[in-house]
Amino acid sequence: MSQPSRRTSGLQKGSFLLILATVSIIMASVVWPFATTLLWSALAAVMFQPLYRRMLRLLGGRRNPAALLSLLIIFCAVLAPALWIGWMVVQEAVQLVNFLQANPLDLAKVYARIHAALPAAAQHAIDNSGWASLSAIQARVQKLLLESSGLIAQQAVSFGGSALGFVLSFLLALYIVFFLLRDGHRIGEIILESVPIERDIADRLAERFLGIVRATIKGTGVVGIVQGTLGGITLAIAGISWALLGGVLMVILSIIPVIGTVAVWGPVGLWLLATGALWQGLFVLITGFVVISSVDNVLRPILVGRDTGIPDWIVLVTTLGGISLVGFSGIVLGPLAAGLFLACWSILREQHLAAAGRLPADAASQA
Repeated sequence: MSQPSRRTSGLQKGSFLLILATVSIIMASVVWPFATTLLWSALAAVMFQPLYRRMLRLLGGRRNPAALLSLLIIFCAVLAPALWIGWMVVQEAVQLVNFLQANPLDLAKVYARIHAALPAAAQHAIDNSGWASLSAIQARVQKLLLESSGLIAQQAVSFGGSALGFVLSFLLALYIVFFLLRDGHRIGEIILESVPIERDIADRLAERFLGIVRATIKGTGVVGIVQGTLGGITLAIAGISWALLGGVLMVILSIIPVIGTVAVWGPVGLWLLATGALWQGLFVLITGFVVISSVDNVLRPILVGRDTGIPDWIVLVTTLGGISLVGFSGIVLGPLAAGLFLACWSILREQHLAAAGRLPADAASQA
């Protein structure tokens, strides 16, 4: 090929890559308002792909009926109960707020009980810090309540508009899940064939992606549901009126490493002890420490195995960072980014070692 022809071919290729990048950026900007819906739809399609394949075999390979039946099962078994529980939690939260407004906490009595139970050194430190003054405590609490009520009012004003947005997003998610269940395998193959990297590396990254998604949702999700259920039952036995709300909070917090469900049952147990409900407080604390916290150690190895390839401290940092960056979706995006990051560096290390003739034994066995 002559030099002008090579220059022309290079210019054409460069122009096409520029057009491809521009169109991709425009496409990402267009779908960005629905990024969260697309993310959770894709995660649902990944998790329920085995169900779709079972329905596909049952219906003789007819893809549309299999996807529709799978979607119906997902709605009846997962989405409908989740929506019902969510509605019950909202009602319980409203009742709790109304109760606290109608029955203000007796801070003086609670403070006196806690202060009397503390060691002398701690009492002296509190007295010197200024917190011993009940008026100062009242002022701090009133300031907190004012800030909280302002936030609640803002959320209440925007609830009407957000409700319609939620319904539209929910229907859109069902529509997307149907097509991802039906065509997800083909879409994945097209992506793997199109990315400009070696196919074996693309396959390993795809396998890593699917593994992290399944470990996060199947493992962490199931463990969280079990812990939240046990926590809600524990709170109900202890006489807590908002036990369902507490159980749902435990489900959410159980996803965050280190913090976990203790962020709910710990303060509740201590509060019960401080208010004189001794056996209830001890029951919540002992059950939380012995039973609820042990669920993770028992179920997680059974569901996904102990070694997921990501150290716990990295999971904690990336989960919290993901939540602060993109909200609730960061629970999955954070560990997913960490897993792909570690996988890419692991592949790069193996390539360097292979080039130097020092490929590790485990990597050699995978090759």
